Amino acid sequence: MLEFIILLILVIFAFLSLNVKNLFTASIILGAYSFLTCVLLSKMLAVDVAFTEACVGSGVSTVLMVATLCKVGFKTKD
Repeated sequence: MLEFIILLILVIFAFLSLNVKNLFTASIILGAYSFLTCVLLSKMLAVDVAFTEACVGSGVSTVLMVATLCKVGFKTKD
């Protein structure tokens, strides 16, 4: 049951990140998406994959996206 709830939240986060106008907010939502993926993988007993997802997905990717947005700007042209 918990896996289904996490999957539902993942789908909601995916749609939110696509529909948000602020790029900073989208990158934070994608970081949360990656973190929930890590939780789901841990629940499925794939701890090694979950650890890799936590390091690369939640950590490095989010930091790189936010650092890039600090250089470029947070708003879209739309």
